[in-house]
Amino acid sequence: MSDNKKQEKDYTPEVTALLPEADALAKSGKLQEALDKLLALEKLTRNAADLSSTTKLSKAAIQHCYDARNYPLVNSTITLLSKKHGQLKAAIQAFVEQAIEWLPEIKERDGEERWLELLETLRSVTEGKIFLETPRARVTLLLSHYHENLSLSSTAKDPKESLQTASDLLSELQVETYSSMERREKTEFILEQMRLLIQVARQKDAEVGKKGTKDLLGGGEAEWVKVRVGGRKVNEEFLKEKDNEDLKLKYYDMMIQHALNQDAYLDVAKYYYKVWETPSVKEDVNGKGKAALEHISYYMVLAPHTNEQSDMLHHLYVDPALPKLELQYNLTKCFVTKELMRWPGIESIYGKFLQKTPVFSQEKRWEDLHTRVIEHNIRVVAEYYTRITLVRLSSLLDLTPKETEAILSRLVVSGTVWAKIDRLAGIISFRAKRSTEDVMNDWSSDMQKLLSLVEKTWMGMNAAQAAQSRVKS
Repeated sequence: MSDNKKQEKDYTPEVTALLPEADALAKSGKLQEALDKLLALEKLTRNAADLSSTTKLSKAAIQHCYDARNYPLVNSTITLLSKKHGQLKAAIQAFVEQAIEWLPEIKERDGEERWLELLETLRSVTEGKIFLETPRARVTLLLSHYHENLSLSSTAKDPKESLQTASDLLSELQVETYSSMERREKTEFILEQMRLLIQVARQKDAEVGKKGTKDLLGGGEAEWVKVRVGGRKVNEEFLKEKDNEDLKLKYYDMMIQHALNQDAYLDVAKYYYKVWETPSVKEDVNGKGKAALEHISYYMVLAPHTNEQSDMLHHLYVDPALPKLELQYNLTKCFVTKELMRWPGIESIYGKFLQKTPVFSQEKRWEDLHTRVIEHNIRVVAEYYTRITLVRLSSLLDLTPKETEAILSRLVVSGTVWAKIDRLAGIISFRAKRSTEDVMNDWSSDMQKLLSLVEKTWMGMNAAQAAQSRVKS
């Protein structure tokens, strides 16, 4: 197959004369005779590298088979023409695209069986041909949707297997490397891959949940990893364009699902923030915009404390849009303010409303909120106390001494706070013992500040005295 060969002869007159003759033969029932004449001349035009004539003859041969509703002959003719020695790439591309246009009509008029036969023929013809990578991707997408719909129908022998097949078909396509495919279509393919992977992952996770196993490598973990990899193939800058808002919302919806599966609450908040920044969402103050902002505040307080989380939480708190949501604003304020939050009070004020929301209706997330409140209180205590008894700290946190010690130990290991527990004395120290070098460094720094202050004061006094002497004189 090559289009680089120089055209040796122009067969346009011969082709122009033969096409009406072949058409008349096909309509009179002599389809095979018409095909023989077309293919005989096609061989001459192909060997002479006459692209225009070869394309017309190839398309005419397949068209006559299609008009006669002889689908086995359609499939065999497409396969035959694609395998001809020295066949021109542009000619193959032309009759493949011609056949793809027939697919919707065949499915509606002649049924799925004939449709599938042509679909498989086109997939076979396009396999391994770089110049047909885009048509192959489109045909594969149709086949994938067929298997997905089959998994939802009552006639499916194995719905799980059908869904897996649909996902595998699309996952085989590396559309991000296709130079012939437009950027938007490429993004749509990647999003479809991610969507099907999420469905398969949830299906496998549900099976593992029923069996009660907790194997980290089991369930849909492999699919969730592929979703994350697929997410990295999408250019987020491209999604910011106004014409791609629909793709942007689909993308971040799937990334939110992935982050929730990993309990990565900070990532969920980031993705919701991207959704909220979308003009069409932000303008919908009482609808999607309000819902996105609510989710940002919820997942921001659910995220474990880090420098990044703290920075994002403070930026959210000063955002002019947040005070319009009174409950979410007050909840965020509790975590921003360096004051103790008693869990019974939080539960009584916010519990009834929050536990009705989709976010906190899950028991685990309500427990995570309780944990975040405790961690906040420990950071506040560490800010104001040098030493405190374990019993007193437990009473402030509304926990048992054992629970307090467990959570405090976890925060120390993560580096969130510095603490040392004297179990015998029952005392917790929040200040590390300072070395001689640290004391001397602090003393040196304090002395420099003091001398600088004295120097500024002396210069001010001299300036004042000079001004007074000029006035007296």
